[in-house]
Amino acid sequence: MSDVSDHFQRRLPVGAEVQSAGGVHFRTWAPASKSVTVQLAQWDDLADATEIPLKAEAGGYWSGFCPSAHPGMHYRFRLDGGSFPDPASRFQPRGPHGASQIVDPSRYAWLDGAWCGVTRESQVIYEMHVGSFTQEGTWSAAMAQLPHLAELGVTLLEVMPVADFPGRFGWGYDGVNLFAPTRLYGTPDDFRRFVDRAHELELGVILDVVYNHLGPDGNFLKEFSPSYFTSRYTTDWGEPPNFDGPDCAPVRELFLSNAAYWIEEFHLDGLRLDATQNLYDASKEHILAAITRRVHSAARGRGVYIVGENECQHAQLIRPRSQGGYGLDSLWNDDFHHTAIVAMTGRNEAYYTDYHGSSQEFVSSAKWGFLFQGQRYKWQKARRGTPCFDLAPGNFVNFLQNHDQIANSLWGRRAHTLTSAAKLRALTALLLLGPNTPMLFQGQEFASSSPFLYFADHRPDLAILVAKGREEFLAQFPSIASEDIAKLIPNPESEATFRRCKLDFADREKNSEVLLLHRDLLTLRREDPLLGNAQRGTFDGAVLSAAAFVLRFFGHDQNDRLLLVNLGPHLHLDPAPEPLLAPPLGCVWQTAWSSEDPRYGGGGTPPIDSDDNWNLPAESAALLTPISAP
Repeated sequence: MSDVSDHFQRRLPVGAEVQSAGGVHFRTWAPASKSVTVQLAQWDDLADATEIPLKAEAGGYWSGFCPSAHPGMHYRFRLDGGSFPDPASRFQPRGPHGASQIVDPSRYAWLDGAWCGVTRESQVIYEMHVGSFTQEGTWSAAMAQLPHLAELGVTLLEVMPVADFPGRFGWGYDGVNLFAPTRLYGTPDDFRRFVDRAHELELGVILDVVYNHLGPDGNFLKEFSPSYFTSRYTTDWGEPPNFDGPDCAPVRELFLSNAAYWIEEFHLDGLRLDATQNLYDASKEHILAAITRRVHSAARGRGVYIVGENECQHAQLIRPRSQGGYGLDSLWNDDFHHTAIVAMTGRNEAYYTDYHGSSQEFVSSAKWGFLFQGQRYKWQKARRGTPCFDLAPGNFVNFLQNHDQIANSLWGRRAHTLTSAAKLRALTALLLLGPNTPMLFQGQEFASSSPFLYFADHRPDLAILVAKGREEFLAQFPSIASEDIAKLIPNPESEATFRRCKLDFADREKNSEVLLLHRDLLTLRREDPLLGNAQRGTFDGAVLSAAAFVLRFFGHDQNDRLLLVNLGPHLHLDPAPEPLLAPPLGCVWQTAWSSEDPRYGGGGTPPIDSDDNWNLPAESAALLTPISAP
């Protein structure tokens, strides 16, 4: 064992780091232990492990160099309280309770040297869960489907969490090994190959990361130091990380290093930050601002994209750091989803209480992003949101479906099963042609027949608590609340529940008209100069009826666009006293695209602007462009 004062090349502050000249340097933070050793062996059972003592450093760190260690070997850290996996393990072949494996990330030969990263503008996001995206549930199988997504018009893949977690399947939000891509989907290099192939197809890849809590099973951070977590704040999932209390510096550094790690070692193009409202930090620099700073630094000039989930809808997160913000690129817009669900289903119960699904809500959402920017919110009996009139439309990620919202129902039903095909086509047009950043959920583009249910393979005692939690959550919906609800909820612990959620790509052919709809809309978004990146002041909107509205995109030389959406019955506007409907001087409107095109399963579209004034077909959307008047 070499002296710890020797110079070693390290990417991370802790973990096992392969040295270019051979050997491995180990380092960990365990301030409460009086001694720390590395148990090192060729096999993951550590039956023939060699004990390698580490030397104490200032601040509670321990480190040492082993010249005979090499990639592929397995190890644990032995502390005063027992033997545990590495908190910064790059791979856990046997899961969170098994030994860690030494990984050399420099062995992978990247092919994406010409890739420049991504920008905030003109993104089309596609959320995917690797385990259910294909029948195989692996990186390799998912990689084979990337050409389909690129051809569809997707630009940015948002991968649900992959930090390793216990069990055979799960959503990933109970991850416990922050640096170890789960063994369930393949090896770390399989993940790298997936990203490499995506970049070859000009697809960006961002990763959903969970920094507000760790899972309850396999989380050994407290064995290294109780200071990793704090009891001064609470979340629905247990104690949050300690970002601002005593001994918080190593904790902050671990999480900041993790954010940079995905960018540096996996060439990811950014992050999606889960439940940011539960990232508690009273430090001078909030942990969210520190994360964005570290991610941009790690990208070394490549463009990156950081999106957050923030139930409170605080605009500060997406304001520039120069204006006191945290520098995220966008936030998920639950308001758009909730009003769309009410429009589709007619039900405004539980957390949909404050929405009507009205045309006014859709116009306001297009123009201003969040619908609630400080008004009182009946469901929460409090004010919700902060003003965001200064933000761009692209700062708001709109969606009709995501993993949470599909699963937050009794049967995990997708949107096409909740409403009419015509109304969903119209809302899909609004989503994909509107000014905000659109996001699709896996299989949405072909009306997948697979539900998306909550599934998690927990040990028995946790499984009981999880099932009880799901029952209590769904009880907020009066339409499904009953004494027998527990009998109706698909068992999250059942492998059959998980397997039901896997996509069946035969649906692409069965529902080819739905796939064509999405492809055509994304082509329009990409190729039309006025759509896809509309800025404040370049468009406006108006209510035409309780269920119908218009968005007008202003071009040069009066080459405008009209997006008409009618979510109700046939609407005859006669008269039509709305200036946004007026054609440019010397022009008349023609229908350039309609959701009622028979190719999409529609019933056809008669002239909309005619001698009979305006006729908007029931449950439809249409894009109109000007032509010279005859």
